[in-house]
Amino acid sequence: MINVEKVAELTGHGNPIFTLELSQKPGILFTGGNDKGLVEWSLKDHAFIKVMFPVAASIYAIHCPGGYPLLFAGLRSGDVLVFSFVEQKIIRTLKHHRAPIFDIKSTNRKSELLVASEDGLVTIWSLETLEQVYAVKVSHDTIRSISISPGEKQAAFGCRDNSVKIYDIEDYTLIETLLGHTMPVFAVQYSPDGTYLLSGSRDAQVKIWDSLSFEQLKNIPAHLFAVNHIVFHSTLPYFATASMDKSIKIWGADDFKLYKIISREKGFVSHQLSVNKLAWIGNHLISVSDDKRIIIWDIQFDMAL
Repeated sequence: MINVEKVAELTGHGNPIFTLELSQKPGILFTGGNDKGLVEWSLKDHAFIKVMFPVAASIYAIHCPGGYPLLFAGLRSGDVLVFSFVEQKIIRTLKHHRAPIFDIKSTNRKSELLVASEDGLVTIWSLETLEQVYAVKVSHDTIRSISISPGEKQAAFGCRDNSVKIYDIEDYTLIETLLGHTMPVFAVQYSPDGTYLLSGSRDAQVKIWDSLSFEQLKNIPAHLFAVNHIVFHSTLPYFATASMDKSIKIWGADDFKLYKIISREKGFVSHQLSVNKLAWIGNHLISVSDDKRIIIWDIQFDMAL
């Protein structure tokens, strides 16, 4: 059994919130969307702290790489702003893309930043020098999401052409193209042990792929509308999905069964519009939405059952 309780609701955004990211500093959350700035929140006090910096275009992606005092914000304009926590200011703008940035991830082993764009390119940047290292043409259309395998040997890219592309992180060569979705792939996420990959699509399906053979293991008709995001619990065998159908669902990561639906229809004072991104912090699940709200949920798992 899973018990869900709404802990807090953070308000202040005046427009839809598209993305969120936990800071390297515990207890701090960053959010961005169709507002004029990137916002910092206290998870301890459940309170607004400040607008970190203004932006000239919507924020679609935020990333805080472990081990670096930096925050990266990907904009609708194609720019990536680099904010230094040490200097407390934007120290660089990464310029290459001329179309919206939809996802940003980093690797620890190679100290590289991966940036995915609507232009079908993934650019790779050195975290040490902030210089561009590569540009890889992954698709002829938008790349919506990135997931890096736990061993940092593979990167998966969810693409608007309905495919998932798997690349070798060592030399950024294509390993495999996964086909099966009938609409654009909005979310990809490797399992914590790296044995399988989840993909979520505008077709409302979640597919499970073996990360070695690349065979499709299972298909889940997960939602009524697009699956926007997938995130695993850090220590327990569960993952959560966020959808355009305004719901959040919690699934078993070992049996792929549905264990909980968080939605207004199920009696929760939940989101009224598309749920765009999620983050786990302990047993708290954080969700952001087109309805301009950030909600913090306490998720209690009865592991005895």
